Amino acid sequence: MHAWQMQEAKARLSEVVKCAESEGPQNITLHGQSVAVVVSRAMFERLSGNEFSLVEFMQRSPLYGSQDIDLERNTSVTREVSL
Repeated sequence: MHAWQMQEAKARLSEVVKCAESEGPQNITLHGQSVAVVVSRAMFERLSGNEFSLVEFMQRSPLYGSQDIDLERNTSVTREVSL
């Protein structure tokens, strides 16, 4: 992983982003300490688990298409609660 000083990363942001896409994560340092990592969108999606849309996620559920799920709402009166 390539390390960039904060000032250099700010001045050459487009290069940092291109390197993240082609070479992998890019480390940003401030006063010699790692403070951030720039990653490509593809790697971010992979790491965050957001590869699928909500619809695709729901369609992958083992319950998708199941006809025996009761989704009816209970219409009984609510109970009294003393606070």
